[in-house]
Amino acid sequence: MNYQLAANHRVAFVLIAVLVLYIFISFQEKLQSAMAAKPIIKVTAICGSLRKASYHRGLLRSAIELSESIDGISIEYLDISHLPMLNTDLEVDGKYPAVIEAFRQKILHSDCFLFASPEYNYSITPLLKNAIDWASRPPNVWANKAAAVVSVGGSYGGGVAQYHLRQVGVFLDLHFINKPEFSLNAFKPPAKFDDDGNLIDPEAKERLKLVLVSLKDFTLRLR
Repeated sequence: MNYQLAANHRVAFVLIAVLVLYIFISFQEKLQSAMAAKPIIKVTAICGSLRKASYHRGLLRSAIELSESIDGISIEYLDISHLPMLNTDLEVDGKYPAVIEAFRQKILHSDCFLFASPEYNYSITPLLKNAIDWASRPPNVWANKAAAVVSVGGSYGGGVAQYHLRQVGVFLDLHFINKPEFSLNAFKPPAKFDDDGNLIDPEAKERLKLVLVSLKDFTLRLR
């Protein structure tokens, strides 16, 4: 009788172990499926400044670091300094130079954009405008995508240039997030950047992170 009871206990234990293992495996499979199905928003970061220790590049470096703590978003910096000035004579038989076509393909396959735009005379820089114009040539590869803009400057923090960029975006069918806005006075204490142009202000970093979260959410809404 005791032998039979012990045998029954062993059988029950094995069945319970098998059941627990089955539940665990099923959970892992569902978790992996959910993670695989989770969309990754591909953000292309574009800087309108050429300066080596540019504060705007510093903003983008910080954004890339901050994105690591945000699920479902990936930021890639896209250098536009090597693009030739817009000249339609460079378009031959409806084709663009290789360097321009590679740039356009990057824009085409991006989900959204993060612009770091300096302010020159109340407007955006020639560098940034040139890149925008190349990607707007037929077919316009900016269209129907989301974007955000951040800037650094003096009293207005580059905010006037942001409104000009938003105006350009209207023609491009490029949709900028409205909130939160991010413009930063780099010359008002405490220090916002170090000597290498890296963002060091904790409050500014938190504001920048909110921009990234908003950009991600808006991009998903447009899909």
